[in-house]
Amino acid sequence: VQLQASGGGLVQAGGSLGLSCAASGRTFSSYVVGWFRQAPGKEREFVTAISGSGRNTNAADSVKGRFTISRDNALNTVYLQMNSLKPEDTAVYYCAADTRSTLLRSSSHSLPRQYDYWGKGTLVTVSS
Repeated sequence: VQLQASGGGLVQAGGSLGLSCAASGRTFSSYVVGWFRQAPGKEREFVTAISGSGRNTNAADSVKGRFTISRDNALNTVYLQMNSLKPEDTAVYYCAADTRSTLLRSSSHSLPRQYDYWGKGTLVTVSS
């Protein structure tokens, strides 16, 4: 499985930005995909995740109501729509796949160690 995140950039606080994660390789609809982020000097943290079917999602409290994850299995792509961005959202955003799981488990899929494939990150910078 290869994952490629794109769509990062510079945006003002209060603005919106959309990220994409394009996947290739194994059957895309069969696995969970998550987004994580890592700010300078901080540990990688969970943002949101989506089940293989797209019917179930989970998100960190810090982004609930502002960020939306979705997927188009026909296009092998997962999206992250980020609205009402804050300076503290500034980070490198990574998409990751857990190819062993189709169903989303909130507890385990919020942990980086649950995912077995990672894409290169895309930088999101939110200016105040």
